[in-house]
Amino acid sequence: MLTQLFSKLNHKPPTITTILLLLRRKTTSAEYVASRNRDPTFEKLMDKYKNLFKVISIQNLILGSTTNTAAAPPAVSVDILNRLSQRLHLNRGATHFLRKYPHIFHIFHHPTKLQPFCTLTESALKITQQEAAATNASLPLVINRLVRMLSMSVTKTLPLRAIFKVFRELGLPDDFEDSVILKKSNLFALVDSGIEPNTHLLKLVGDVIPKSELVAAVDNWRVMECCKEDRGVDRNEILYSFKHSYPPGMKLRRSFKAKVKEWEKLKYVGPYEAVEIGEKRKSKIGMMEMEKRAVGIVHEFLSLTVEKMVEVEKISHFRKWFGIDLNIRDLFLDHPGIFYLSTKGYRHTVFLREAYERGCLIEPNPVYEARRKLLDLVILGRRGLSRGHSEPTSVRQGDDGIEELKTDSDED
Repeated sequence: MLTQLFSKLNHKPPTITTILLLLRRKTTSAEYVASRNRDPTFEKLMDKYKNLFKVISIQNLILGSTTNTAAAPPAVSVDILNRLSQRLHLNRGATHFLRKYPHIFHIFHHPTKLQPFCTLTESALKITQQEAAATNASLPLVINRLVRMLSMSVTKTLPLRAIFKVFRELGLPDDFEDSVILKKSNLFALVDSGIEPNTHLLKLVGDVIPKSELVAAVDNWRVMECCKEDRGVDRNEILYSFKHSYPPGMKLRRSFKAKVKEWEKLKYVGPYEAVEIGEKRKSKIGMMEMEKRAVGIVHEFLSLTVEKMVEVEKISHFRKWFGIDLNIRDLFLDHPGIFYLSTKGYRHTVFLREAYERGCLIEPNPVYEARRKLLDLVILGRRGLSRGHSEPTSVRQGDDGIEELKTDSDED
């Protein structure tokens, strides 16, 4: 059939080389991403998060405004937000977006500057204060996360600009360079990079955490599985295993199951163990072990984040420093039982599957709970408004999130 097709198109029979090149055509990266199995739960969650990310960007601009007096609440000009609408991915302009979330943003006419300004509502300000308080209260845990991140690095150093990319994911305070790094000089040190000018590296000073305490999250899961009374697997079978849960509807062929089972038994070097990168590249088994080591590092990376999720672009900044010589995005696609990759909201975001259940973290933390309340306000949209009014009423913020008491208007 292939030969007949070529004959009709070119009026001459194709060569064997042409046929082989066609049959061996590799799948492009975009096709590989598009062919992945979708998980409706994570996709619905990302539908909500993509608007939350825009809200957070505007919120940061408001809180970082320097044009406010001590008595007045932080505010930013709506005209400035309209100018930045393309960069913020506000397709219909900033004004339309702000009006969609009256529980978060309040537009008012500035009495002296005679133009519309935007500020945060009382509910949104309380949530930001709650998140800041939770971040400060969890500083010892955050410092431990940073130490573990540096411990996974081959050289025990990481570029400071890469840390800035994920400081929110790690739960670090906004001023972490002063409040964490400089104050903990016995743990961290900033050094100049000998390769790139004006680039600082964050270095781990000494062995702060004993190696016996540097246990990866997946190792703790294996111990828990072994301690279960009703466990149906042998201890040796999960010695190097990861927890798998696949998207609903994904067809698991017999060959795929056999391949995963063989991969699970493969030994590898843990994320906190030293490894000779060059030696592992010499054999096929060595390359497979390096791939499994990369899975272990990314698994641990996600386990250290507040929400067990991170943008692929952000984690790529650590690839060289962790000794990962693989395409990070393909790594997520090759292991759909461990990770889930979403492409919604102008970004590629990866989730740690085992950390979520029905779109929520199984083991929440105070910082996550504060951020979840802001997400509740985003989901609420314009609901809870009285007819003819633009300010929210009939809405109460409880301990478990936003409680809608009455709905008189539809979402914009």
